[in-house]
Amino acid sequence: MDTIKLNNGVEMPQLGYGVFQVAPDEVERCVADALSMGYRMIDTAQAYQNEEGVGRAIRKSGVPREDVFVVDKIWMSNYEGDAPARSIDESLRKLGTDYIDLILLHQPYGNRYNAYRALEDALKAGKVRAIGVSNFYPDHLIDFCHFMDIVPAVNQVETHVFFQQVESRKYMDELGVRHMSWGPLAEGKNVFFTNETLAAIGAKHGKTGPQVALRYLLQRGVIVIPKSVHKERMAQNLQLFDFTLTDAEMVEILKLDTTQPVIMPSHHDPEITKWFMGFAPRG
Repeated sequence: MDTIKLNNGVEMPQLGYGVFQVAPDEVERCVADALSMGYRMIDTAQAYQNEEGVGRAIRKSGVPREDVFVVDKIWMSNYEGDAPARSIDESLRKLGTDYIDLILLHQPYGNRYNAYRALEDALKAGKVRAIGVSNFYPDHLIDFCHFMDIVPAVNQVETHVFFQQVESRKYMDELGVRHMSWGPLAEGKNVFFTNETLAAIGAKHGKTGPQVALRYLLQRGVIVIPKSVHKERMAQNLQLFDFTLTDAEMVEILKLDTTQPVIMPSHHDPEITKWFMGFAPRG
């Protein structure tokens, strides 16, 4: 498994297993399957409400804890006062672990400065090994890197062949922040699974279109966390390291970029901002 070195020297797998929208009563089985197949990075979040199942699967797997890279995220309702610190302790309890490898702010709204300072404190206390952000656009990220003491190690944003984040990536690279994708399979939107360009390139390599799409992101240095609840799909999503896309094929896939989000509207859209405010009401 290829790894990515973060800006604090910590190395994380470039390919992992995501558990967004995996039901709490199903996640233990899914994570157990993923670990048995060779996945060594699991991405969860407080908002997914499945941390406990993730923790149980890791403990029962027989894989040493130090060999599993756990990513978690603080939800925006836990950004005020001492709530971020308390929520980190609660996530540690639910996961049944003494530390989290990487913890992110899940959204760029609310009292994000207060919440991130709690992440900095948790890093210094040894409760986490690396800290970062999620869904931060370049203006959010530039602002953060100017005011925070510790530059985020990772920015996890919607990234797939239809929304490749080319411009945002320039700023991440400039700031030393690693690019991590959520939704690398575009959640099947834009007829992703039958895309002719991906299928044609895949046929040349004996691979599926989705495998080509994931390989493309890997070759661009993006960290990916594809999700599936089916063992055969989990296995396919791991089989990405026995072929390499040519420069010409990379150019063809670049042409699929619409430069616009496909899964979720822009976090600069006033309506999506209003929608998120419903998850963290004041008072």
